[in-house]
Amino acid sequence: MGPPMQKLIDSFTTYISDERNLSPHTRAAYLRDLGEFRIFLEEHGGSDLQSLARLDSFLLRRYLAELHKRNQRTSIARKLSTLRTFFRYLVREGRLASNPAEGLSSPKLNRYLPKTLSVDEATALMERGYGNTLLDLRDRAIVELFYSSGLRVSELTGLDVGALDMREKLVRVLGKGRKERIVPIGRKSHEALLAYLEARNLPDAEEPLFLNARGGRLTPRSVQRNLKTRLIKAGVIKDISPHALRHSFATHLLDGGADLRAIQELLGHASLSTTQKYTQVSVDQLMSVYDKAHPRSKKK
Repeated sequence: MGPPMQKLIDSFTTYISDERNLSPHTRAAYLRDLGEFRIFLEEHGGSDLQSLARLDSFLLRRYLAELHKRNQRTSIARKLSTLRTFFRYLVREGRLASNPAEGLSSPKLNRYLPKTLSVDEATALMERGYGNTLLDLRDRAIVELFYSSGLRVSELTGLDVGALDMREKLVRVLGKGRKERIVPIGRKSHEALLAYLEARNLPDAEEPLFLNARGGRLTPRSVQRNLKTRLIKAGVIKDISPHALRHSFATHLLDGGADLRAIQELLGHASLSTTQKYTQVSVDQLMSVYDKAHPRSKKK
């Protein structure tokens, strides 16, 4: 018998923490998926290394069939991706001769595109229903920064005051995989942030940028809740999440003629294909961008 699967999972956890630099959220998802798979193997003949080496596509398909009974397609696709990554690691380490999950195809996903705001709706959200209280100034600065810079909600709530360069109108963002990027701050966002910071008597660089009413760091859940209130006050009848503001940022940039690669950099996407899906780019729009930009495509 080889080492039990839990030992293999532990070494895999060290690998994804140290070498792949994945976020705590992603690591936790990997561990949940592998823990679930380990239980399945224990119920079907064992979960040591020899059992993994004997794995065949039939048993893996049986596992996927069981998942199908209680999971959505997106969850199944993620769990299968976790197994592929785990087995790939074991092959790389010389523990397995081949990856038993490599030949399995992921379930086809229903294409999901998040909601967006129109330009008029975004303008209303940022300009209507605000007073001069500290929380009003904070909430306006938040929606302006979301729309101006396309941040993820976790990126926004993780910002400290020192991440802002108010002179150069830039913000330093720590994104997925702890990758850092520099994103511009628009003029209106700069004005809203300055008003908020001045109302806080220009806090120190190490303080959280956005505070709750008790003086602690604002959480993503609170941002979500506050956004719903702000939408109502602005008269925007849409149930959207903070992520929809990021999506609106990208879509409106694209509609304004921005380069897709530039949008990819601003959003912090590792792959251009992610940006293509994210911004609802039609094939015609992509071809138009290509025809205008590529030197071998321009008409003479």
